Amino acid sequence: MNTSIINDFKDIVLGRRSVKNYDPHVKISREEMTEILAEATTAPSSVNMQPWRFVVIDTPEGKAKMAELASFNTNQVNTSAAVIAVFADMKCFEKADEIYGKSVELGYMPEDVKEKLISAYKPIYENLPERDMRDIVLIDAGLVSMQIMLVARAHGYDTNPIGGYDKQQIAEAFGLEKERHVPVMIISIGKAATEGRPSYRLPVDAVTTWK
Repeated sequence: MNTSIINDFKDIVLGRRSVKNYDPHVKISREEMTEILAEATTAPSSVNMQPWRFVVIDTPEGKAKMAELASFNTNQVNTSAAVIAVFADMKCFEKADEIYGKSVELGYMPEDVKEKLISAYKPIYENLPERDMRDIVLIDAGLVSMQIMLVARAHGYDTNPIGGYDKQQIAEAFGLEKERHVPVMIISIGKAATEGRPSYRLPVDAVTTWK
């Protein structure tokens, strides 16, 4: 059980670094990884469709396969406790009845509101042009990806978001439907062996317009 929980919000946000080299002896139990993902999936999503899908790669065989797909980022893959592959589900609306039904069961909304939302949103999602659907699910999956990194930091771990991997092969390589599951990023997670470098950020006035 990890005991390095961080509760200071500024420490979590400002102390996060992209780590390239991890202590290979540090492992994360599947119980704790499940907890990390459960906390991360409280991220917002459009009409609560929750299009994120994860593949947690924590076995030697899985990491060897991932290293082949991320040839420029093999060190992060090989030394990390795990790699989380984040995908966006283009048919996330298929879980709408389960999501809204459970919300009724838990007392989060009345039945008539559920029926109204299902009848309004599900047909829209089912008939969206592919480009519009991709825009929605990629935004939502990006939100959960950032939340994974912050939650990991709160649990005392370090991460690195990685975009350099074979996006054409990754879904099928890990048993997902290629046309349905859009790769978003992979996130290495573990305990830093080499501290991540701080990086310069443009000042707020350089990136903000006030009206």
